[in-house]
Amino acid sequence: QVQLVESGGGLVPPGGSLRLSCEASREINSRVAMGWYRQAPGKQREMVAFFTISGNTEYADFAKGRFTISRDNTRSTMYLQMNSLTPQDTAVYYCRVHAGPLNDYWGQGTQVTVSS
Repeated sequence: QVQLVESGGGLVPPGGSLRLSCEASREINSRVAMGWYRQAPGKQREMVAFFTISGNTEYADFAKGRFTISRDNTRSTMYLQMNSLTPQDTAVYYCRVHAGPLNDYWGQGTQVTVSS
C-alpha cells in the first residue's frame, strides 16, 4: 500500500507558475510508472506527465515546454513545475503510482485555478 498526498495547488494568474508536490508514504520502487494527471470540470482525467518504468519522462502535448516533472533520489516525493499557466490548465491535479492493475494508487488531488 502507498498513500499519496499532493500539495502546492492554488489560485494563480495567467502566466504564473506553480510547483506541485506529491509525497508518498514510502519509497517507491524504481520499476514502476509514476506521474501526474489532471481533471477539469466536465472533462475526463488526462495524463500530464509521468516517469516510465525505465525512468524516462513522457509529457502530454499541452505540457511540453511548460511543465517539468521531477522526483527526489529516494523516489518518495515527486514534483510538477508548471510555468506559463493558462485558464485551460485549471483542474484538479492528481499524482499516481502504477505498479500493475492491483497496485494502482492515486492521491486525493490538489486544485489548480488559473484566473485573473
